[in-house]
Amino acid sequence: MTPDPHPGSGPLFGRRLPAVTAAAVVAALAAAMMSPPDYVQGELVRLMYVHVPAAWAAYLSYAVTLAASVGWLRRRRPGLDRLAAASAEVGVFFTGLAIALGSIWGRPTWGVWWAWDARLVTTALLFFVYLGYLALRRAIPDPVLRARRSAVFGVVAFAQVPLVHFSVLWWRTLHQPPTVLRPSDPAIDHTMLIALLLGVLAFTLLHALFVRTRCRIAAARDALDADDETRYRPVAGAAVSAPEVGSHV
Repeated sequence: MTPDPHPGSGPLFGRRLPAVTAAAVVAALAAAMMSPPDYVQGELVRLMYVHVPAAWAAYLSYAVTLAASVGWLRRRRPGLDRLAAASAEVGVFFTGLAIALGSIWGRPTWGVWWAWDARLVTTALLFFVYLGYLALRRAIPDPVLRARRSAVFGVVAFAQVPLVHFSVLWWRTLHQPPTVLRPSDPAIDHTMLIALLLGVLAFTLLHALFVRTRCRIAAARDALDADDETRYRPVAGAAVSAPEVGSHV
C-alpha cells in the first residue's frame, strides 16, 4: 500500500475546513464580545478567550507530534515525519502566542510583565525545548536519520506538557488552579464557559488548518527534491567515453 503523500487531507480535513474554521473563529469572537465582564478583572478577562485556547492548541500540537513520532518509529512512513514536524512548528507558534498574551494579561493583573512563576517558567522551557526540536531537524541533512532522531526527540519532549499543565497543582503559583477540567461543576460562569469552549473549538480547527497546509508544503518540497535528485543522477556508463575515430596508438 502506498502511503498518502498528503497526510491530513481526508474527508475530515477536506475543502470545507477553511470555511468551517472561519465560521468558528467568527462565532468565538462574537461570544467573547457578548460575554459579561469579570467581577474582579472587568473587561480584561476577555484575553482569557484567546490565551487559554492558544495554550490548548499548543498542547494539542505536541500531542500530535508525539503520536506521529511514535507512528514513524513503528511504520517508517515519510508522511508521519512531515506531520510530526508540521505540528511541532504550529505548537511553537501557539506556545509563543500564549506566552505573549499571558504577559499582556499579567501586566495589569500582577503588576509585572513576567514573574518567575512555575507555570510561566515551565511554559518557557516547553517553548525552547520544541525550538530545539525544530533546530535538530534543520541540522541533519539525511532525511532518514533526521526522521529517526526527531521522532525520539518528539517522544521524549512531550514529558514537558504534563509538567506545564500540572505545575499549578504541584507548586504554589500565581496562576489559578483548574476551573473547567475538574470533577465538580466548572468554577466559571456558564456564559463565559460557552465563549471559552467556542474559542477552544476555533483554535482546534486553526491547528488542523495550519498543520494540513504545512504538511502539503513539506510534501511538495520533498517531491521536488526527489525529482531533482533523479534528474541529476549520473546515468550508468556516462563515465565511459567512446574511442575517437582514426586515432592511432
